[in-house]
Amino acid sequence: MAGSNHIVIMAGGVGSRLWPMSTGDVPKQFVDVLGCGKSLLQLTVDRFAGICPIENVWVVTSEKYAHIVQEQLPMIPVGNILREPCRRNTAPCIAYAAWKIKKRDPSANMVVTPSDHFVADVQEFRRVITSALGFVNGSDAILTLGIKPTRPETGYGYIEAVLGASALSNKEVYRVDSFKEKPSLEIAETYVAKKNFYWNSGIFIWNVSTIVNAFRVYQSPIASIFESLVPYYFTPQEQEFINEKFPECRNISVDYAIMERAEEIFVFPADFGWSDLGTWISLHENMQKDLNGNVAVGAEVAFSESRNCFVSTRDMKKVVVIGMNDCIVAEKDENLLICRMGEENRLRDFTE
Repeated sequence: MAGSNHIVIMAGGVGSRLWPMSTGDVPKQFVDVLGCGKSLLQLTVDRFAGICPIENVWVVTSEKYAHIVQEQLPMIPVGNILREPCRRNTAPCIAYAAWKIKKRDPSANMVVTPSDHFVADVQEFRRVITSALGFVNGSDAILTLGIKPTRPETGYGYIEAVLGASALSNKEVYRVDSFKEKPSLEIAETYVAKKNFYWNSGIFIWNVSTIVNAFRVYQSPIASIFESLVPYYFTPQEQEFINEKFPECRNISVDYAIMERAEEIFVFPADFGWSDLGTWISLHENMQKDLNGNVAVGAEVAFSESRNCFVSTRDMKKVVVIGMNDCIVAEKDENLLICRMGEENRLRDFTE
C-alpha cells in the first residue's frame, strides 16, 4: 500500500559563518539572504509544492525560533512545528519527527531536508524527489541525494557510488559504497576525476518504518527515548515530555548514527543547481554578478576598480567600494564584517 508523503525540514542551526546576516537570534534560514523577498526556509517549502499537502510539512527547530517559523510559515499547522529544547544534532531531530509521523501514518514516506539550501532548477528537483519517493515507498531502502560535483569542493562530504548496476526498480539509483569526510583539495580532485563520487546533500528519503527500525538497530538508546514518548505525541503533554527526555539524546549526526552503518543505503545522483549556502563564498557563487564578478544585496552600492566582491548592506544609504578584490562587506543591526573571501571560517573566533 502506498504511504502518504511527508516533508521534514530541519531548521535549528545557527549559521555562524554568515555573520552578521545570520546571528544566534535570527539564523540564516530565516533571512532573505538572496535578496529575493523570501527567507531560505520559505524557499525550501516552496520547492516542495505539489509533493505533499501542506499539513504533511513538518519543521523541526529550536524552541527559541518556533515563533519565527510560525510568522514565516503561517499555513503550516502549529502542531507541525516540532520544538527542540536543546541542540542535539540531526539524528535526534530526525528521530523525533519520524516517531511522531509514524504514529499518525505507519506507512508514510519521508523526505528530510535542511532549511538553508539553494536549488536553481526547482522543476528538476521536484522530479527527482518524486522519483525518489516512489523508490522508497514500501521498501526498506535508505536513500540520499548525491549532487554531481562541478568542481573539487573541499567544503562538502562525498558519497562513493557503485555505478556498475543501478537498482532494479529505479535506473537512476545506485548502491552506496562509502561516505567520505570533507577532503583535502588533492583528494577532492581525485574524487571528481573518478566520476562515481557525489557531494553529500544532506537530503534523505525513506519510509518512516525503515528509519525507525534503523534507529532501533543502530541507535537503540535514541530509539528507546522516542518510543517511550509514543503515548504523548499529539497530546497536550507532548512538549513537556520532549523537554524532559530530548536532552538525554546523544549529540550525533544522522550520517554517523545511521548512514555509515546501515546496509541498504542508496544514492540518487542529481543535478539541479544545488548549494548549501553555508558561506559567503557559496552565496557569491549563486547570485547574479556584474561584469567584474561583484554582488550587491540591499543598499545602493557603487563598485570602482573592484572584482569578485560581495556587499550586503541593507541598512545603509550608500556604499562605495574602490580598489578591492575578493572581499566581503556585510552589515546588519550595527554589526559590520569586512574580510577577504574565504576567511569567514575564522568568524567563530569573534562571534561566539
